[in-house]
Amino acid sequence: MPRALITGITGQDGLYLAELLLSKGYQVFGLIRGQNNPKRALVEAEVPGVTLLTGDITDLSSLIRAYNVAKPDEVYNLGAISFVAYSWENAALTSDVTGIGVLNMLEATRLYCGDDLTKVRFYQASSSEMFGKVQHVPQSESTLLWPRSPYGVAKVYGHYMTINYRESYGMHASSGILFNHESPRRGSEFVTRKVTRAVARISLGLQDKISLGNLDAKRDWGFAGDYVDAMWRMLQADEADDYVISTGETHSIRELLEVAFARVGITDWEQYVFIDPKFFRPAEVDLLIGDSTKAKEKLGWTPKVSFTELVNMMVDSDLAEQRALSGK
Repeated sequence: MPRALITGITGQDGLYLAELLLSKGYQVFGLIRGQNNPKRALVEAEVPGVTLLTGDITDLSSLIRAYNVAKPDEVYNLGAISFVAYSWENAALTSDVTGIGVLNMLEATRLYCGDDLTKVRFYQASSSEMFGKVQHVPQSESTLLWPRSPYGVAKVYGHYMTINYRESYGMHASSGILFNHESPRRGSEFVTRKVTRAVARISLGLQDKISLGNLDAKRDWGFAGDYVDAMWRMLQADEADDYVISTGETHSIRELLEVAFARVGITDWEQYVFIDPKFFRPAEVDLLIGDSTKAKEKLGWTPKVSFTELVNMMVDSDLAEQRALSGK
């Protein structure tokens, strides 16, 4: 039975990845931060087959303890402070967790492996936010990185550190440069879930408006459940490498609103949307669209859920949740 350790187990990717690995017969361990973590119950309910370990990616000693218990064949480092807007308010903390945390994970892996540095296969969750002020459209593995947020800068550090450990020590360490991926499990602070939740509430008469920033910002949105399959495929490859994971399509926030409101039968959606300057980024990333040709050719990976299917899935889930909460 293969053994896997997942950091960031409480996030949408961690939950979908845990489900995938359990379905493949893995023994799965999840690293969870802090005593009385409020998300522990969520993980225990959603993926009861996972063994939870206490640790923190900013604390190397706790990682080494977790490795010694989990004895992993594969490690998936998904742990990060991942909300971009928050990173401007807490740049130092974001750097410690999202950047230095990767170094700690790589070093824990190296120390655990000892003389056999291929004993553990390592996955690093890199991000399309590393492209920032995009220098090429679409973005591929060779596109120059130009991050536009503290989060993006921290991800670039972790990305290059992963490459460095692979080249310095011969570790099987891969990075997935994942473009935006969403699901009903996405946190409500992220714009996709903020929109679908608000649309559900507006359609039920529970909310009047939604406040947003730049409606013309464009993103390459896919389904998180598809993207964790790509993570797993990277660690099954004979050689470690870096891969862009994306749909190859770009959609604006405006399009997101149109599809979401249409799902509940509302076409004149503009009257429900308020533009609030506080939601504009200090440095905007205007256009992200990925070229995942390499992942298709080398890993046999392609996305399965379309943009419209994804938005509809999220609206339907939020409608069911809001009806249950409100009794409507």
